[in-house]
Amino acid sequence: MSTNLPYLHLVHRIAHEGNIMLETIPATQLAARIRSGTKVYGEGDAEIRALDGISADFRRGEFTAIMGPSGSGKSTLLHTLAGLDELTDGSVYIGETELGTLKDKDLTILRREQVGFIFQAFNLIPTLNAEENILLPLSIAGDKPDREWYERVVEAVGLSDRLDHRPSELSGGQQQRVAAARALVSKPEIVFADEPSGNLDSVASGELLDFMRTAVREFDQTIVMVTHDPIAASYANRIVFLADGDVVAEMVDPTPESILDEMKHMGS
Repeated sequence: MSTNLPYLHLVHRIAHEGNIMLETIPATQLAARIRSGTKVYGEGDAEIRALDGISADFRRGEFTAIMGPSGSGKSTLLHTLAGLDELTDGSVYIGETELGTLKDKDLTILRREQVGFIFQAFNLIPTLNAEENILLPLSIAGDKPDREWYERVVEAVGLSDRLDHRPSELSGGQQQRVAAARALVSKPEIVFADEPSGNLDSVASGELLDFMRTAVREFDQTIVMVTHDPIAASYANRIVFLADGDVVAEMVDPTPESILDEMKHMGS
């Protein structure tokens, strides 16, 4: 791995009884964190360690991309951070709440109130128009939207003139922007995005990623995104690189060129 690049910050590791010691950051500054997280699928010869003692922090108001080769644990990390999957060992926090201590009902409430999701599949309800899809999480919770915030999100995502259109009447990029607005409308603690631009052409992808970056810069949103695309990752403030279920490097202020260079070193 390259160590002579000014934009690359290798993770500082200090061996201490087999654990990785990270820089201490006050919990109040973190939207999410994982500590010594292990996720094992299968048993015996069929055992797969998707996460292998991983520890990582995700600061409030930051756009973080997670990258790594196939099988490195990217999606597993995202799913465990979001409370969609349970760790075999270790702990995950959203804010200052440890997810492993919550009952199923409380975990469902936390995901609904504090977490937003943007997936590669748009997951829109075909019989609802764009506005109804955006407001669906609030409707399910029985909450009324903050109209000022709703209008800011809709304007930022560029859908003001498409709110009465159903998904079948929208382009793929517009549908994904509806999904992004839906993730933000409830003012979540953190938004998790899993390959959100994977089904989009380059123009629609750029529009979506511009919106996500705007949400962080102007709305103080926190976003954690899994992607394999260096161009998509370059929109982030920071990249966390995984290999074999653990963090191997971090990069701040990335560019497509610097990301490709690091991926080449990881591949070697």
